[in-house]
Amino acid sequence: MKPEEKEGKILTAAQMRAERDRLHGEGKTLVFTNGCFDILHAGHVSYLQFARDQGDALCIGLNSDASVRRNKGATRPVVSEGNRAKLLVCLRFVDYVVLFDEDEPRDLIAEILPDVLVKGSDWAHYVSGRDIVESTGGRVVLADMVPGLSTTAIVEKILASRNG
Repeated sequence: MKPEEKEGKILTAAQMRAERDRLHGEGKTLVFTNGCFDILHAGHVSYLQFARDQGDALCIGLNSDASVRRNKGATRPVVSEGNRAKLLVCLRFVDYVVLFDEDEPRDLIAEILPDVLVKGSDWAHYVSGRDIVESTGGRVVLADMVPGLSTTAIVEKILASRNG
């Protein structure tokens, strides 16, 4: 994939809605998931592959830097939103990335209207946008998480090794 093709996978919400409409016209299913994906690791890769397997195309709602700071604290993100987006679109099973600045992706989900919404099972108690997706005939799928793999654990390990 050429660099300009990768860049074409990073869309605005309005562009993604148009792409969703195109996919529907072809009888295809759009899957949506979201997250910070601050330090990309094997747990993320397994999760995103699972999400992509739920339909024909995968869109990731990516928290902006400001959103990550509000959700994770002043020291995060470690990797900037532009670099996180570029890494994600390099994964063969990621079709689109859309940045969002809110604390949760509810407004983005309402605009895109995906067919399938995937979240990690650690979010079973609350899935932002669940009601929107289900009210339009879509479904919500919870993905099992890879034990022991999280960005927070990786950051803590790095800090402990530095101080130890």
